[in-house]
Amino acid sequence: MHKIYDEKNGRRCPEKTDEVCTICHVDFSKVLVATSARKDIRLAVIIASATMFSLGLFLKSVSGFEIFSELLLLCAVAVPGVKIVKEGISALLFQRNLNIDFLITVAVIGSFAIGHGEEGAAVIFLFYLAEFLEDHSVDKVKNSLGGLIKLAPEVARVKRNGKERRVHSHSVDVGEVIVLRPGDKIPLDGVVVAGVSGVNQAAITGESVPMTKQVGDEVYAGTVNCEGFIEVKVTKRSTETMLSKIVKLVDDAQKKKSPTEKFIDKFSRYYTPAVILLTVAVALVPSLAFGLSFDEWFYKALILLVVSCPCALAISTPVTMISGMTSAAKNGVLIKGSNYLEEISKVGIFAFDKTGTLTEGKLEATDVIPFSHHSPAISTSEVLARAASLEALSEHPIAKAIVRKAENEGVRLESVSNFRAFPGKGVAGQFDGGVYHVGNERMFQELSIRFPKKQVEKLQNEGKTVVLVGDGERTIGLVAVMDKIRDSAVEAISELKKSGIRAEMITGDNERAAKSIAKKLGIDKYHAGLLPEGKVDVIENHSKQNGGIAMVGDGVNDAPALVRANVGIAMGAIGSDAALETANIALMKDDLSKIPYLIKLSKKARGLVKKNIVASILVKSALAVLVFPGLVTLWLAVAVGDMGLSLAVILNAMRLSLLKSRGKVGQGKM
Repeated sequence: MHKIYDEKNGRRCPEKTDEVCTICHVDFSKVLVATSARKDIRLAVIIASATMFSLGLFLKSVSGFEIFSELLLLCAVAVPGVKIVKEGISALLFQRNLNIDFLITVAVIGSFAIGHGEEGAAVIFLFYLAEFLEDHSVDKVKNSLGGLIKLAPEVARVKRNGKERRVHSHSVDVGEVIVLRPGDKIPLDGVVVAGVSGVNQAAITGESVPMTKQVGDEVYAGTVNCEGFIEVKVTKRSTETMLSKIVKLVDDAQKKKSPTEKFIDKFSRYYTPAVILLTVAVALVPSLAFGLSFDEWFYKALILLVVSCPCALAISTPVTMISGMTSAAKNGVLIKGSNYLEEISKVGIFAFDKTGTLTEGKLEATDVIPFSHHSPAISTSEVLARAASLEALSEHPIAKAIVRKAENEGVRLESVSNFRAFPGKGVAGQFDGGVYHVGNERMFQELSIRFPKKQVEKLQNEGKTVVLVGDGERTIGLVAVMDKIRDSAVEAISELKKSGIRAEMITGDNERAAKSIAKKLGIDKYHAGLLPEGKVDVIENHSKQNGGIAMVGDGVNDAPALVRANVGIAMGAIGSDAALETANIALMKDDLSKIPYLIKLSKKARGLVKKNIVASILVKSALAVLVFPGLVTLWLAVAVGDMGLSLAVILNAMRLSLLKSRGKVGQGKM
């Protein structure tokens, strides 16, 4: 996914090594040297032009050296100006476009024609310098993509034929085992097959606290093995890793334009010709209509031409949006286009899926209650032991939650005989000298075993699923199971409400569970018992009635709703290709605290865009007004109205990189 090209065949090379690429056969050491050489050449041009310009100005004040002064000034123009003039004329002749290079060319030729050669030289020099500085600054904004590319090391230690070998990561095949020591960067995605270690996944998820990885856990390219020795079985080649997908998404996202960017582009197409007509009028009307000095007003027209160049205006929005998207990527949030970064701050409603989004999607046993009427008295651990002994033979998620509870509390399980499962009801089996049943209300009603309905209903109203435990004759206790609410969900919903944004829940779960979760989180409204198409209907109705709506889901079951929403946000994309592909924005971890960060980032980006546009218009307007009384010179117009303003806009946009997500691990303050 590297932005290096095979110039001979005109294709992008998906790999980069220290040697010749095995895919496109390009020697990258030469490509990189050539790139560095071009930068050195531009610096040499700036130094040479500055030297000749300074010497030309000095000789202009020395009597008898005027001709040498003019020659030096012409050379100071020619050295950096060849490329500018060529691109300006080419744009006019072949693209029918009056670009900034053409405007500068006209200004320089005009200044020499009316005897202001030193100012023409200053204009071309300052413009060339401005382009160099702008390119350098914009590259710094965009280089986070290059930084992502560099996260994955190019060398991997692979076990081959019983020996450890160092090879290029792109030559490692799926199924091979790589060895990682403390401090090593992980070169490829894979699964741990030996060892235990903490892995810093900040590059992918934005989390700074290392995650413990043991046998069976997934690891990702670009993350760092912190303290242990582990062996990893490769599951994806270098061009298919999670990191390579992130790089491609960020690269593609930078090419998508927001509504503001599209407006600026459209505005520029009409603005530039209008400026040309205005400058022609300023140059001709005063002298033809009022008999004023042509040279004086022609000079003012040239200044107006330079002042009116829309460089800062055109660059303000894309640089800000790119800065915002790359900043988000560093914080574990992938935004697939500047249009989504801009749109998120306009959203008035956030709709959340329940299972796997607001909750962890992992059931846990919350209550174990023995019934006191039983004689002899039965303890909590005995109820749990009987329930878990039977449920250990079942694969149902509720059964696994009960068994997990027993294991965590050190409860010993019994050996069961004559085990029977009753689909949709429960299980039964024989142990400890009797027959036991574990199941729902329907099962116990059919067996004519009484149970305390009020106690069951109370737990159900709390959003819990109740599992009854009986000994064949009576109910001896119950176990309540519930999907755990995410810690980050409480904070996220609270922050949304503080910002005046409605939070709603749309779920396929039952009314009781939905009502309980909504109440605990303080969610404004919930919609329960919905199929995927029902979720889409809710999203569409909100879009018609309330405008912008964002949908937050798991990226798989919620795919139709994610696509239909103004902005679709997928959870836990680090482990889901579907989430990366479906959503407009992907949260790499299951961390809802990224939602308030996203809104903050979007508002900050839109605010900076507005400030940059307003500043550009005000500064250029002020300079344009000052042109007429003769208070602005040609070189000042370039230094302040073009170069200075453009750099100010870029530096202002780069402030977005300072905005960090608070997250679950304290990423900094918002």
